[in-house]
Amino acid sequence: MAKKFYMTTAIAYTSGKPHIGNTYEAILADSIARFKRLQGYEVFLQTGTDEHGQKIEEKAAAKGISPKAFVDEVAGEIKSIWDLVGTSYDKFIRTTDADHEKQVQKIFKKLYDQGDIYKGHYEGMYCTPCESFFTASQLVDGKCPDCGRECKPAQEEAYFLKLSNYTDRLIEHINTHPEFIQPESRKNEMMNNFLLPGLQDLCVSRTSFKWGVPVSFDEKHVVYVWIDALSNYITGIGYDCDGNSTEQFNKFWPADLHLIGKDILRFHTIYWPIMLMALGVPLPKQIFGHPWLLQGGEKMSKSKGNVLYADDLAKVFGVDAVRYFVLHEMPFDNDGVITWELLVERCNSDLANTLGNLVNRTISMSNKYFGGVVTNANVCEPVDDELKALATETRAKVEAKMEQLRVADAMTEIFTLYKRCNKYIDETMPWALAKDETKQERLQTVLYNLIESICIATNLLAPFMPETAAKIFAQLNTKARNIEDLSTFGLYPNGNKVTETPEILFARLDLNEVLAIAEELKKAQAAEYAKEMGLPVEGEKEEEPVIDIEKKPEITYDDFAKLQFQVGEIIACEEVKKSKKLLCSQVKIGSEVKQIVSGIKAHYSAEEMVGKKVMVLVNLKPATLAGIVSEGMILCAEGIDGELALMTPEKKMPAGAEIA
Repeated sequence: MAKKFYMTTAIAYTSGKPHIGNTYEAILADSIARFKRLQGYEVFLQTGTDEHGQKIEEKAAAKGISPKAFVDEVAGEIKSIWDLVGTSYDKFIRTTDADHEKQVQKIFKKLYDQGDIYKGHYEGMYCTPCESFFTASQLVDGKCPDCGRECKPAQEEAYFLKLSNYTDRLIEHINTHPEFIQPESRKNEMMNNFLLPGLQDLCVSRTSFKWGVPVSFDEKHVVYVWIDALSNYITGIGYDCDGNSTEQFNKFWPADLHLIGKDILRFHTIYWPIMLMALGVPLPKQIFGHPWLLQGGEKMSKSKGNVLYADDLAKVFGVDAVRYFVLHEMPFDNDGVITWELLVERCNSDLANTLGNLVNRTISMSNKYFGGVVTNANVCEPVDDELKALATETRAKVEAKMEQLRVADAMTEIFTLYKRCNKYIDETMPWALAKDETKQERLQTVLYNLIESICIATNLLAPFMPETAAKIFAQLNTKARNIEDLSTFGLYPNGNKVTETPEILFARLDLNEVLAIAEELKKAQAAEYAKEMGLPVEGEKEEEPVIDIEKKPEITYDDFAKLQFQVGEIIACEEVKKSKKLLCSQVKIGSEVKQIVSGIKAHYSAEEMVGKKVMVLVNLKPATLAGIVSEGMILCAEGIDGELALMTPEKKMPAGAEIA
């Protein structure tokens, strides 16, 4: 009977398209799940989307659609990206699934009934993007300690989970299960920064928004994100709060591995275990908080224009190249760095040169010298021993690294074998053996050793680069093996025939061409962000606002003909004493000078007015304003914000020119 292995990713928040740092987790989980399947485990991999909360309610409102329509769209995009990168999940859960929401309500009610949840009031600083409350002392420079954004004061009635009821029990569990929180540094952070100083009770409901699972017995409240989101790990496999859980739940729980980002470690290693303790459900066996993937050393942000998306990268490099990079370049417990330059370098050196060139020239030599037929003539020399030893030892090395979740190190072991194959070619020089008729059987043996070593390495590579492994197997005309067979050298069928025309697995990339693509993507991203934020888009003409005003009654041409408009030149101007609004201008119109009083002091100074040519209604009946006679009207346009602008001729016109 196969051993079971249940693992989960954190569910992705449906506030927008996930970047490559988010997608890395799905790729990492998939590689672990595939490797476990290779080892013979019955694996259940669950991923999905977190779809409730204030942030989503606000984003949906901004788009003028319902929250459900909004999350349907984003969840679909997340699922398509997970599919694009080859995530072999067994369940994609959404927290808007009806069966999940029903269990969330039952869980909340059970915890309330047994006294672990109580009603109170919350007052503190609230971060909307993180959907978290903080005390003033928890803020960092007055901002959210998790994301660094602005927090706003908030006060509302809420239900709370009594964390203190289970704190001592959780501390004991962590101390007696050293594997529970990984890496070790994450465990120390949780113990020293949160558990040992003492926990505040956790806010688990909200009343300030509606987009959430209603509390069944108090419907002005919705269940706060953490009970809703975290419980997906058990509801997705059939947990029932009333004790009628499915066979699947009883089979797979407790989870063998929760794979999450280090930024949500507190919720998974403190709040989630306490919820499970309160429910009487066993704790997961291990929670691994992986590091972040940073763009050039910085967190990815649309506002910085440095966000990389998996689909964009896959178009340039291919899916497996992206998988290789994020898995191989991410350290075990420190943040990793991704840049376009590093991607090109890795693709050219590791994938095109080390792997692609090795497979291509080995198959090409087999075709050139023996018509593609691979024969083990067993004409061995001491130089063969090191290659064979490494080939048969690599499985154990990779398994040991994967047991510790050191995926990058496991991949390094596989590529060490590929590199040893390239060295073996240099040592044995097949092209020289081909020139000597007495060395034909030796040449056959050399090529057999290469193909057998490539097969072993590729079987181990398959969980990390499944498409590439499938292509190599097809070109070698062979199938994947059981992992037990990878410690035995010589299982490639004697007399088998490789493909006649090997496919180039990875073409070398030109850095300048890739950087040009990157620049175009960056511009497109900047334009998209500008539109989202209502900012002008660089290189795009800004759409000017329009104003609709109340229409006046129609007039005839005869009415219009009674009005006389001329160009006037302001030759002198001064402020009207005791008036906050008025300027008095001397306006030259032809050979005549008229005195005109205008209420534009808030928009123009007297000095600015002198020398301007303006549009003047000259036959307006004189009027007295603030004790000064005004003999006409200077025309202005009024903008949305009340700003006035003088109507001036586009071209040079003499004072007195008629406006018709």
